[in-house]
Amino acid sequence: MKILLVEDNHELAAWLGKALKQANYAVDIAHDGEDAGHLLKVAEYAVVILDLSLPKIDGMTLLKGLRQAGNKVPVIILTANASLDGRVAGLDGGADDYLAKPFEIAELEARIRALVRRGHDRATPQIAIGDLIFDGGTRQFTLAGETLVLTPREHAVLEHLALKVGTTVAKATLSESVFGFDDAADASAIEIYVHRVRKKLEGSSAQIATLRGLGYMLRHAG
Repeated sequence: MKILLVEDNHELAAWLGKALKQANYAVDIAHDGEDAGHLLKVAEYAVVILDLSLPKIDGMTLLKGLRQAGNKVPVIILTANASLDGRVAGLDGGADDYLAKPFEIAELEARIRALVRRGHDRATPQIAIGDLIFDGGTRQFTLAGETLVLTPREHAVLEHLALKVGTTVAKATLSESVFGFDDAADASAIEIYVHRVRKKLEGSSAQIATLRGLGYMLRHAG
């Protein structure tokens, strides 16, 4: 699952980016509104975390342009302006959530998870594919009642497929959700991670099927 973090404070952006990567997110970082606008035109994101006080193009202008263009990506505003008028302006401008600085990373992660569930029309956070269970509240997988141990990239692959369970996901789309722009990955890299996840699902009733020329699908094997 890939997140775009738009924050002009380089130190804060680096800290947030590191924390989110440790939480198994792929993260692209933009330090001004112009770079963020470019990234939003060429890539898809699960969530955008947006500071309002940005150079070149301010956050509110970027947000309004995003919505006018029909882009419905969930947006969480980060700002030092915690006033009621500031929150109202941000939400009326098209934001989905609002978090005032300073904040705890655990709260930001909880808000991200909630927006992702809402975006996938999941009233409850749990997704079951046979004996594979994904808990959207904790973003943890269990297999036959035991915690499924995954590397960050393996987790990203399985999470994206779980959120699209029963639907074909193109290889390029899956790759984009797993790797950020700064990650060095060739065209076959995603195949390696899919193969590794398949090995960990062996013997279970959950299966990653390859649909030739189309992509991958997570489904019940029965």
